[in-house]
Amino acid sequence: MFSEIFYAVLAIAVVVGMVAALFYYVPVNLWITAIFSGVRVGLGDLIGMRLRRVQPHVIVESMIVATKAGLRDLELQDLETHYMAGGSVHSVIKALISAEKANIDLSFNQAAAIDLAGRDVFDAVQISVNPKVINTPAVAAVAQDGIQLIAKARVTVRANITQLVGGSGEETILARVGEGIVTSIGSSVSHKEVLENPDKISKLVLQKGLDAGTAFEILSIDIADIDVGENIGAKLQIDQANADLKVAEAKAEERRAMAVAVEQEMRAKAQASRAKVIEAEAEVPKSIAFALREGKLGIMDYYRMRNIQADTHMRESIAFPEEAIPKKNQSDDDDE
Repeated sequence: MFSEIFYAVLAIAVVVGMVAALFYYVPVNLWITAIFSGVRVGLGDLIGMRLRRVQPHVIVESMIVATKAGLRDLELQDLETHYMAGGSVHSVIKALISAEKANIDLSFNQAAAIDLAGRDVFDAVQISVNPKVINTPAVAAVAQDGIQLIAKARVTVRANITQLVGGSGEETILARVGEGIVTSIGSSVSHKEVLENPDKISKLVLQKGLDAGTAFEILSIDIADIDVGENIGAKLQIDQANADLKVAEAKAEERRAMAVAVEQEMRAKAQASRAKVIEAEAEVPKSIAFALREGKLGIMDYYRMRNIQADTHMRESIAFPEEAIPKKNQSDDDDE
């Protein structure tokens, strides 16, 4: 009796499992919903999706939404391929519906490529319909009169569907707008011109075609705020003056050092000359003594020479009183 119950329960479990597997691999309810929604899909297609590990309800529900929205050119194979490639089928379908309602030319292949490129294709379509405003950070630039200006801008952009794949993003737009602001302010003769006509910056920046190669189309650039910064020109002039002063001081110090060196060299030469004079003067007494011994110099001649020396020393003492004393002492030494 127990074995019969066991086998009966086992048979029921097997039947239930087979039925569950059948309904899993053959989603009859989804197939019926698709038929009544006007979507042509066969049970074999649904079973194939299960075997290829594709969720049938994602594909079928997306096809139903697209069909109800009036998109007639889609195929189940396209949606299934995009799903297997890792794309978001729901985002692509919503983007196609939004583009269709807004009269934007967007094909399934373009939408799938944008989605696989990592961009939100539905958000791109929304930006194309409703332009987006990008606020730039504060951009500092210096006018030709040396005054720094700090400007902030609001950039209104619209998504360029054809450039979403391969086109640069918002960072490039911000960088180019900042570059244009710096160029416009830098080309102004005075900062007052920029403050009086801020729209001059917008016109100049828009003329540069900054949206080339980007995923956006720039509609307008509006200067939101301009603040006056530092006087960069004056600071640069002060720094230049300080640098020139240091250079002049260095050159003056160099000239002073050279003058000191020349003076020391002249002193050394004077001392050498003086030493030679002293050495020569030391030979005079010897020569006089030799002349006296040889009878070539008389005693009266010697006294006349001494009188001449005394007279010369007197004149030098009157003209140079401080230098006459050593010479007098030297003369006395010679006499001794």
